[in-house]
This record gives sequence, structure tokens and C-alpha cells, in this order.
Amino acid sequence: MEPRQHDRQLQRYLSSRLVLVAIGIITPIGILVVNASAFVMTNLTQFRIGIALCALVSSLVLNGLTASWLLRLARRRAFHLYMAHPDWAVIVATVVVIGTSVGAAVFTYIGMSDPKHLPDGLAVVTAFLALLVPLGLTYLGRLFAETR
Repeated sequence: MEPRQHDRQLQRYLSSRLVLVAIGIITPIGILVVNASAFVMTNLTQFRIGIALCALVSSLVLNGLTASWLLRLARRRAFHLYMAHPDWAVIVATVVVIGTSVGAAVFTYIGMSDPKHLPDGLAVVTAFLALLVPLGLTYLGRLFAETR
């Protein structure tokens, strides 16, 4: 048997084993996720505060990282507004980060008020915005930085 043919057979064998392992792992994980979701749904009133706090922390982290990166970019590029008022830029960025994070937590809490109306549009839109705004600002900031 040629080494190349042996390699192909070994690769097919390993690929089939990998598929079987993936199927074997995905099913129990799916069962655990469904049961955990059912538990959360039956106890949503108790979980609402925890989920809202997680939304607050997540938003603080993502928005804070984005704001700090944008402020560093502004300092590096010597933007006129930033150079004239660096303290104000940090204060405004801090207020925006805290305000949007508190808003994300509040809207998440409100959106999860009734388990019969989930998925709730307000909670879903808030979650998408919590992801897309920081990532979008970072992307636009990088595009802007490359063009200058």
C-alpha cells in the first residue's frame, strides 16, 4: 500500500470518528441546554435580576473597551477636539458607557418581564445593539484610522 493511499484512508477514518464524536457530544449538550432553559423559564422572575446584571457587566466591558480604544486612537491621531479637551473626552466617554450599559440592563430586565412573551422584541433588540454598537464602532474606527 502506498503511503499516500494509507494517508487518505487514515484521514477518512479520523474524519468519520470526528463526526461520530461530535454527534455524541452535541446531543447531551443539547439536552442540558434545553433543560437549563426550561428551568430558567419556570423561574424567570428570580433570574431576571441576574440576567440584567449580566447585561450590565457585559455592556460595561464591551463599551468600555471600545471607548478606551477610541480614546487611544484619538490621542494617537491628535484629533483637535481630543487634544483641546482630553479630560472632557474621558468624562463624556465614561458617561456614555455607563448610560448605555444601564440602559441595556434596564431594557433587558423589562423585556424579560413575562415568560409567555419570550422571545421579547425589546430584549432581542437590546442584545443585538449591545453587540453591534461596540463592534461597529470599533470597525468604523479602524477604517477611519487606516484612511488617515
